[in-house]
Amino acid sequence: MTKRTDYISWDEYFMGVALLSARRSKDPGTQVGACIVNPRNKIVGAGYNGLPAGCNDDEFPWDKQGTFLETKYPYVCHAELNAILNNIGMDLHGCRIYTALFPCNECAKAIIQAGISEVIYLSDKYAGNEIFIASRNMLDKAGVRCRKVESGISRIELSFNEQDV
Repeated sequence: MTKRTDYISWDEYFMGVALLSARRSKDPGTQVGACIVNPRNKIVGAGYNGLPAGCNDDEFPWDKQGTFLETKYPYVCHAELNAILNNIGMDLHGCRIYTALFPCNECAKAIIQAGISEVIYLSDKYAGNEIFIASRNMLDKAGVRCRKVESGISRIELSFNEQDV
């Protein structure tokens, strides 16, 4: 018998962890996840967009529009920042971060400050927005490599049925 040949790549695996992490988000409009990986392909942090620990998800707004304090924007912590803050306590220099959406300018600052050397993203759908133009500019100037994930698959299905194991 020979080994399987249809296994997923490292990029697919870590982006899958980021996408699975996004499923923890309570945000009804946008679910984003992130996964930080060290140079030895070990996961050292993961996060998703949500309220800071200790803030009740039912006591804050999830709206995208309205006055600033009536929207989610002043309260939600983005997936990339959560992954950095949730890391296992190690230096993140030289690590890669996998994220569903290209990071905003605030997350780019945290990525740069943490010493993360590469951003791998699934979607850059807000590329024309000034926040993301600023993000890309900072990441470029800081020498952080950015690339869209390349995948030979479009989806993975998970089963929690014990007969499938």
